[in-house]
Order: sequence, then C-alpha cells, then structure tokens
Amino acid sequence: MNDIREGDRQDRRATVNGGPVPDAGSSPGLIDDNLEPSFFHDPKRLLGTGLIVLVIFGVIYVLLPNVIGLEDAIAKFGEGEWEWFAVAVGFNVAAFAAYVALFRGVIGENLVHLDWSESYQITMAGLAASRLLSAGGAGGVVLSYWALRKAGMNRAEAARRMVAFLVLLYAFYVLAVIVFGVLLRSGALPGSAPFSMTVIPAAVAGGIAIAVVLIALIPGDLQRRLSVSEKNRLGRLALRLSTVPATIATGIRTALGFLRTPGKGSLAIAGAIGFWAANIGILWASFMAFDETVPIGVLVMGFFVGMAANLAPNPAGVGTVDGGLIAAFVIFGVPAATVIAAVLVYRLIAFWLPLAPGILAFIQLRHTVARWEKEGRPAIEEGEAAPAMVAVPSNTSESKV
Repeated sequence: MNDIREGDRQDRRATVNGGPVPDAGSSPGLIDDNLEPSFFHDPKRLLGTGLIVLVIFGVIYVLLPNVIGLEDAIAKFGEGEWEWFAVAVGFNVAAFAAYVALFRGVIGENLVHLDWSESYQITMAGLAASRLLSAGGAGGVVLSYWALRKAGMNRAEAARRMVAFLVLLYAFYVLAVIVFGVLLRSGALPGSAPFSMTVIPAAVAGGIAIAVVLIALIPGDLQRRLSVSEKNRLGRLALRLSTVPATIATGIRTALGFLRTPGKGSLAIAGAIGFWAANIGILWASFMAFDETVPIGVLVMGFFVGMAANLAPNPAGVGTVDGGLIAAFVIFGVPAATVIAAVLVYRLIAFWLPLAPGILAFIQLRHTVARWEKEGRPAIEEGEAAPAMVAVPSNTSESKV
C-alpha cells in the first residue's frame, strides 16, 4: 500500500511540475469530449430503444409467466399495499440524493466550480443515460465526462475523477458481496445459503478486489517510463495505449485516497454507501408490499448477484437485470410469483422513475453548458496545475484527494 501512496504522490508532482500526465482525451477508444452525447435528442435511437424495451418487457412480465404457469404473477401486482410503494419511492429519492453526494464528493469543489444544481443536472442526466445504455452505467460515464470537460476540467483529471467515481461506487458493491456472502454461508445471518449464491459470488468479488489493487500499482507516468521510440507507428500506438492503464491506475489511487482519509472523503463514501442502501431499501419495500419478509442476508446477496446482469450491454438492462434478479431470489427459495411482482415494482420505481427527471436534467444541462461556453470557461489543459492538485511533501503519509 505504501507503493500506491508513493505512486499517487509522483502522479501529482508530475502534474504540478508540468510533467507528463495521462492524456485520456487522446487515447484510442476513449471519449471525444468535443462531441455532445446524443442519448436523448436522437428520435430514431429513442424510438428503437423504446420498441426493444417494450417487447422485452412484455416477454418477461406477460408472456413468460403464462408459459411457465405463473399467471397469477401479474395479478399479484394489484394486491400490493400502496403504502409500501410510497416507501419505495421515498427510498428512490434518497438514492438520487446519495448519488449526487457521491459525485460532489469525488469531484470536489476546488478542481472545477460546480454548484449543487449543476451537480444534480449532471448526475440525474447520467442516471438516465445509464438506464438507456446499460453495460454497468457506461452511458452515464460518457455524459458525466463530457460535462466535466465543458465545465473546465482538464482531460486527465476528468478521466481520473470518473474512474475514481466508479471505483468508489462499486467498491462497496464488491465489499458487500464478500461480507454478506461469507456471513450468510457461515450461518451468521439467517436465510437460505446456496453455494452458487454465496461462496462463488464472494470468491469472484475477492478476485476483482485483488485485481483492482494490482492495477493501482501501475505508475501514472507509464508513458515516460516506456522506452519505446515514437518514430515508428507501433511505438506511437504503444505510447497512446499506455495512457489507458495509467489513467485507470491513478483513478483507483484517487478512490483509495478517499477510503484512507474518511474525513476528507466522507461525502463521497456516504454517497456510495447510501446509494446502494437506498436501492436495497426500494427492493425491501417492494417485497414488503406483497407481505413477503426476505432475510437481510438473502435480500442483499440476491440484489447484488442479480444486478451483476447490468454489465450486459442491453437497453435499460431490460431482460438481463430483470431476469437476473428474478433468478437470484428464486434460487434463494422466495416464491416465484412474489419475486416477479416485487421485481416489477422495483424496476418501475428504481429504473423507470428516474427517466423523466433525467431527460429534463439533460435538457437543463445543455442550457448550463451553453452558459459555460458563453462565460468562456477554458479547460485546464495538461501541463497546467489544476487548482486543487498540489504537491504532497515526501514525509506526508497520506495523499490528498
């Protein structure tokens, strides 16, 4: 871990001294920050996505129950207690607030000026983009990176902060799978504990955690350390590709810096934990609406294992996430009819409810970006010191975040 801290200090000294930093904007396959994401103003794309979503939605919640003999699954939806639906909506509002807090905590107030309203616009528009383009929230990352660039953040810092945002968010996902998988399997928590839903997910999560720590050891100045000639095409390509792992590594170290200094990273940490806790709260209330009490360990593991299907690049995650959640809780022994009804409520509240305010936030964000451009907010380019990126003395044990 000392190597990680030292590497982070070297990254920051290089930035302050005008040395080489990872140029995320010029790396092959990364985001072109000059192009506005077109998730919401492309009618053909929206229409196509909407049709696909409706077809898959109908297959899962109408056709499938009839095929497998669960005709009462949809009928059960009308039996839900609306008081619990209201509780679920309340948890969803809390999830929105936590997501904004996470974004504010990771981006900070010194690197680029963003007020709470602007932060809300970016995060809500990003959430809506994530719903339209699943793949682990890739759409939201693209939009947020673009917005940060327009707000004046340099390429390297914007890429590093977005990586840190994702790492911090999913760090608690991975940690929860490990902890609750072990507690549930060992009997410390009540509930069914099949091997496939406890030990295997916990082992996979542990492997991911180890891989992330190892990636964090990659030096931020990997470009400079590579003794590759820029005179030939292969050498230039190698140097450009090297910026990708270097940027990811510096982003991971930034996230680890928040975890090592809870006082400075309290807003980001609280936001990450609150986001997942609120989402699980939505699912809990959805089950309670149908008078189904699911043990906490089963609820948490079923949620996270089922949500892993979100990695599949599917519009709004429809089909994959729904099927993943349903399958997870059925394996845990929860009645299938209740699971389908509860997952339907959860998806309607957690995934579809943010679309309307998210699209509105994107429209507001476009006006905000236009205002930034009129104000002449220039991006702090590589080689210039970002306001909050200061050198850390060599005798300091912690990196600033």
